[in-house]
Amino acid sequence: MLPSAGPGSFVAEAAYTSAMITGTHLLLYSTDPDADRAFLRDVLSFGHVDAGGGWLIFKLPPAEIAVHPDAKFATELYLMCDDVRAQVKALEAKGVACADIEQERWGLRTAITLPSGARLGVYQPTHPTALGR
Repeated sequence: MLPSAGPGSFVAEAAYTSAMITGTHLLLYSTDPDADRAFLRDVLSFGHVDAGGGWLIFKLPPAEIAVHPDAKFATELYLMCDDVRAQVKALEAKGVACADIEQERWGLRTAITLPSGARLGVYQPTHPTALGR
């Protein structure tokens, strides 16, 4: 296990240089990319740029990454929020299907269904985050 400053302590990242990682680019594969792009733009109100020909690339909120032990390679995407119950209410008012809210040891979680049928996790962390909030 790597050393840390202890539970709840925030260790600042090294100063960035031009050779350092400057962001994260997530690829979301979809059977209905136009509908899912419209959802991200119109329902979640994510800012975006047009990379050409209507190919939208969306700005995401600040991110963090956690490494969990497992016998297989897998990735999961969770959008984070401060109040998952209020977020579910707001999304359902826009016609978005949300899974039941589940209490986990690390927070409250749900999932939303995109127009393509893909699901994205949404959670309210109850643990310290690396976002400095």
